[in-house]
Amino acid sequence: MLNFNRTRSQPRSTRSMSLGGMDYVDPKRKGNFVGKVFLAAALTALCIIMIKRSPSLNPPSPFSIREPGVTHVLVTGGAGYIGSHATLRLLRENYRVTIVDNLSRGNLGAVRVLQELFPEPGRLQFIYADLGDKESVNKIFLENKFDAVMHFAAVAYVGESTLDPLKYYHNITSNTLLVLESMAKYGVKTLIYSSTCATYGEPEKMPIIEITEQKPINPYGKAKKMAEDIIFDFSKNSKMAVMILRYFNVIGSDPEGRLGEAPRPELREHGRISGACFDAARGITTGLKVRGTDYKTPDGTCIRDYIDVTDLVDAHVKALEKAQPGKVGIYNVGTGKGRSVKEFVNACKKATGVDIKVDYLPRRPGDYAEVYSDPSKINRELNWTAQYTDLEKSLQVAWKWQKSHRNGYGILSAI
Repeated sequence: MLNFNRTRSQPRSTRSMSLGGMDYVDPKRKGNFVGKVFLAAALTALCIIMIKRSPSLNPPSPFSIREPGVTHVLVTGGAGYIGSHATLRLLRENYRVTIVDNLSRGNLGAVRVLQELFPEPGRLQFIYADLGDKESVNKIFLENKFDAVMHFAAVAYVGESTLDPLKYYHNITSNTLLVLESMAKYGVKTLIYSSTCATYGEPEKMPIIEITEQKPINPYGKAKKMAEDIIFDFSKNSKMAVMILRYFNVIGSDPEGRLGEAPRPELREHGRISGACFDAARGITTGLKVRGTDYKTPDGTCIRDYIDVTDLVDAHVKALEKAQPGKVGIYNVGTGKGRSVKEFVNACKKATGVDIKVDYLPRRPGDYAEVYSDPSKINRELNWTAQYTDLEKSLQVAWKWQKSHRNGYGILSAI
């Protein structure tokens, strides 16, 4: 028999029903109870999330603090050919490194190689950003505590600069200005600036010394000189330590085969002669194009000072160690010996073992006949001397990497 009478032992608030001796909770009341349980669970989860995100409970990133005995270096363009080799050297020397690169010329694969070599927390971080974006540059400096900047990031092909000069003035000059402004704003005390012998133009007298008059003849050299002028003017009223390294034609790769030069295919026409030689040796191109055979040189081709990338990054580390507050150091980085393009091609043929087909073409706009350095000053003041001066051996090392990396790093340089 159904009994719907409420008993005295059942409080009014429970609003239960008795059916055949069994009690049932009112469905409306059950819904309120379940809702409260879910609400309590949601509030608990929210509290946990807020606690985890609380700055007071989370340790700061090692890149966002200054630690005694640890030098944190920002390497702009650190995914590029020279920048990646410099990063490798810095990490080997126990520096903390942040790479900033927009990957327009660099390789994400190079960054991944470095991350695999140095996976320990607080050693290396990569930030994808464009140094032409003022807000991005400011944010990078705001969120990280840098002790020094090695500024490599730049487009760097003479031929391309004559075709698209505005790109070069913006990328080199304007971007350097933004980096310098943020360094000043956030108290970063040391700048190692990657400059070039192209700022000298075509001097009447060889070899080039640091006080040789700068008369650049192409937009690349002009943009680099403008950036140097900005740095000079700023330094007059600053205690920042500045080192400007004007280096010559870079070749070679990491002797242990971890990194190499992987130029973008669409830029082969403007790239370094070493890359062009290797492309011809591998059959990627039908042959090597040598531009200009009527220069006033012994064999009619341009003469250059070829500096191995391993020596070059060694100069950067020595410059970082020797930089002094309130002073600007200027150094040529080269071997002190000029080699003609024909000599270079012959060395490349021997290094690769391939009889590369050579096409001789008219001069390239913006080129100069003869450029090589006098490295006496950097030897005297920074105790630096080029060690890898055998042209053929440097090319052999680079060729070994090229053969084992037929598709470069095998990773698209984009995110």
